[in-house]
Amino acid sequence: MIDRYSRPEISKIWDLENKFRIWLDIEIAVCEVYAGRGMIPKEDLAIIKEKADFDVNRILEIENEVHHDVIAFLTAVNEKVGPAGRHIHYGLTSSDIGDTALSIQMRQSGEILVKDVDLLMEALKARALEFKDTPCMGRSHGVHAEPMTFGVKMALYHEEFRRNRQRLVTAIENISFGKLSGAVGTFSNVSPEIEEEVCTKLGLKPDPVSTQVIQRDRHAEFMAALAITAGSLDQLATEIRHLQRTEVREIEEPFQKGQKGSSAMPHKRNPILSERVTGLSRVIKANMNVALDNITLWHERDISHSSAERVIMPDSTIALDYLMHRMIFIINNLHVYPENMMDNINRTGGLFYSQSLLLKLIEKGLSREDSYKLVQDMAMRVWKREGTLRELTEREPAVAGKISKEELDVIFNLQRYLKNIDAIYKKAGLL
Repeated sequence: MIDRYSRPEISKIWDLENKFRIWLDIEIAVCEVYAGRGMIPKEDLAIIKEKADFDVNRILEIENEVHHDVIAFLTAVNEKVGPAGRHIHYGLTSSDIGDTALSIQMRQSGEILVKDVDLLMEALKARALEFKDTPCMGRSHGVHAEPMTFGVKMALYHEEFRRNRQRLVTAIENISFGKLSGAVGTFSNVSPEIEEEVCTKLGLKPDPVSTQVIQRDRHAEFMAALAITAGSLDQLATEIRHLQRTEVREIEEPFQKGQKGSSAMPHKRNPILSERVTGLSRVIKANMNVALDNITLWHERDISHSSAERVIMPDSTIALDYLMHRMIFIINNLHVYPENMMDNINRTGGLFYSQSLLLKLIEKGLSREDSYKLVQDMAMRVWKREGTLRELTEREPAVAGKISKEELDVIFNLQRYLKNIDAIYKKAGLL
């Protein structure tokens, strides 16, 4: 991922220094297990642990000649270790190291992303509680439906990201597997017991059945969790963008001092942060398709997945971490305009009361079809600005004598739409 959309902590997980360091940790862990079983001299293990190191530039120099990154790594390490280095990588194949290391990198990244989700959930919860009783218009198809509260919108996303968190935790659990099963997964040179002991040292579980590689359905599941989380961020960003439109202007993402919105129009305050979330989320979601394609490998392994994973794994995890922190900033600093929300509620002459009126007419004995037609006819007149829905209802002969003024007061009462807000919050664990 380009530096513009990267944060240091997660980016370091994917740099060459960390990758090769994990490779070395795995190789040393194997040697430790070998020494513990009397397979290599403990004196040689001591030399390996003391001298084993690498220089990234030297590895790249060797790779430029041999065109194999694991061989280049082993050559560079052995240059420092000397004769005892013959025990390093004994009985292993390249993917034993590469796939086990990739699992560790994915786990490390996933743990950062879970912390990101926790921070976003805290921000959403705070705004949900702050605006629990702030009425706003609910919309379906982009058209006014019935009132809700802005807090409920925030509660909705808090709950969605709770699910995203669980998906990430599950994906981390299912990718935290290593393998030392050799060229085709049959343990021809390293025993399953050694694999299990090494994986335990590394905080991993041994893959129950593997080929030369760990099957890529595990990686696809991890990428799916990232893509779904990115989709949720996109949904939240899109909500903010819609509500910031000039014609709506119920909320507005932070516009910082000194910020400029347009090179041509000084008045512009554009939702560029939310638009960035939408744009970059597309990259993460698109990478999911690549991860699905990577599931299909020839027989016990080909290398078609490798080049793609070197791009999609770092890019998706780094981008999602960046987007999470952008959204945390947006939510924490979001400008909310309750007065504009009420203006929009009142803009359509009480049309949103139509269902309440419909149900009352049915309750009074009219058929559903007749009630629907009556209310719809009045609603169409409200759209033409012939009056509010209540005014037309009070003048409608078909309603006269059926619904009292007191009953109309109940029907045309905004608060009745908000009476179960606390119950929603309790269901979501917010109260």
